Amino acid sequence: MPTKKELLDRPIQHLDIKQHNVVPLVEAMAHMAYSSRDTYRAASIYDMMLRDTDCGVILCIAGSMISAGLKQIFIDMIRNNMVDAIVSTGANIVDQDFFEALGFKHYIADDQYKYGNEDAVLRELAIDRIYDTFIDEDELRICDEVTHQITNSLEPRPHSSREFIREMGAYLQREGKTPQGGGVDSVILAAYEKNVPIFVPAFSDCSAGFGFVAHQHARQGKPMVSIDSAKDFYELTQLKIANPSTGLLMLGGGTPKNFAQDIVVSAEILGVDAPMHKYAIQITVADARDGALSGSTLKEASSWGKVDLTYEQMVYSEATLALPLITGYAFHKNAHASRKGKKWTSILDQVAVTA
Repeated sequence: MPTKKELLDRPIQHLDIKQHNVVPLVEAMAHMAYSSRDTYRAASIYDMMLRDTDCGVILCIAGSMISAGLKQIFIDMIRNNMVDAIVSTGANIVDQDFFEALGFKHYIADDQYKYGNEDAVLRELAIDRIYDTFIDEDELRICDEVTHQITNSLEPRPHSSREFIREMGAYLQREGKTPQGGGVDSVILAAYEKNVPIFVPAFSDCSAGFGFVAHQHARQGKPMVSIDSAKDFYELTQLKIANPSTGLLMLGGGTPKNFAQDIVVSAEILGVDAPMHKYAIQITVADARDGALSGSTLKEASSWGKVDLTYEQMVYSEATLALPLITGYAFHKNAHASRKGKKWTSILDQVAVTA
């Protein structure tokens, strides 16, 4: 049986779009067919979205994208004003990004492991598997404990996930978990420094959830920290009201997709005539025929009054293939050159003070 050290010896390397000018490749795909042409159109729409400086760009992340090697792309999007808010699953933000910010890594799994034949062996070694990627369970428990410590440090009241994740960014800066402090860059840190809010609508469904469980168990009968998902929804709706022109770039579907799409309807319920999302791109491998949200088309979303159909594109592709092409195209075309960060966190902080 291999040792744990032998299995955890090849770290995932995050793709850097700054190093690869894909513009000629993506433009050549415009003259092809199938997903190639769809990818070109999606890249063109994202380019257009960024050049429309009134537009607020919302990135939605489902699936295990950061462990797969896309972390640097998200960081570059934040630091180059290519995204104004993020809606994500908890695993991407806590178990993967924050985990790596603490100094840990994800690792490449050999082909023999990705089909599940050796999972009992991995369990004995305390190695968790995400298809063809490994993560050290012992290190993940450390991540759980740090989120527990952050939870204990907060005022005992309901917080939005956005508020909690901002505290995680403050923790990284305070503890020197930064490139300047000898650490690595991270999505949470970049978002904290650039005032880009991150929402995780199902925040307890990740390592942070274990911290909440431990915190609330220890504080039975006393005031405690909790996560208010309705507050998340209200805050993101306030962004739509403050900045009516919006665009979506969605990886996968699920809760992040629905949460971001629904703010149009939510604004209307509050009495504001908010326009549908002006731009929308979804990268997915899901099928539309089973009724699941991940595969529902953007045209279907338009029937609900959420997405305008003028600039929308479905890309049926696995995200690690399509996202580098779409974002790399816009980056090397300098679509973001005239954009300034919208600093939406400052708007939400004001909402919190008023509330």
